[in-house]
Amino acid sequence: MLQLILGGARSGKSRLAEKLATDSALEVIYIATSQPLDGEMNQRIAHHRQRRPSHWGLIEEPLELARVLQQAAGTGRCLLVDCLTLWLTNLLMLEDEQRLVFEREALLQCVATLPGEIIFVSNETGMGVVPLGELTRRYVDEAGWLHQALAERCQRVVLTVAGLSLTLKGTAL
Repeated sequence: MLQLILGGARSGKSRLAEKLATDSALEVIYIATSQPLDGEMNQRIAHHRQRRPSHWGLIEEPLELARVLQQAAGTGRCLLVDCLTLWLTNLLMLEDEQRLVFEREALLQCVATLPGEIIFVSNETGMGVVPLGELTRRYVDEAGWLHQALAERCQRVVLTVAGLSLTLKGTAL
């Protein structure tokens, strides 16, 4: 099963994804896309590490998400990817549009063929004001297009707000 958990900052999306992974009773591998580039991000990463069960596997991959998913997916395994918008940011910061296109297409092509359960976490950024800068507008656009394409492929899509979940597609939680 493919699931997409969307929400704003501190909406409860990661906590929900972690609960779903735990409830799956499968072996869980957490795929982290963040990079500890500053003190604040280091604190966020530490917070996520403290919340996760120690027996979960961990793969840190900021760019080649499709490759990692293909290598790690398996029957009897749940992969939790947190988060797609950080992954997208990493690709946008490369300033290599072809790399972004390649990695996004590789992800969208492989997800339907992956065995096991996959849970994607991502920030819903398209519900606010339109950003002023070119890069931030591109980020919001790219995230929106990625979410639409991935939601089409997922069996369940959930929006989290204030720690509450609203199932947009598939069976309710």
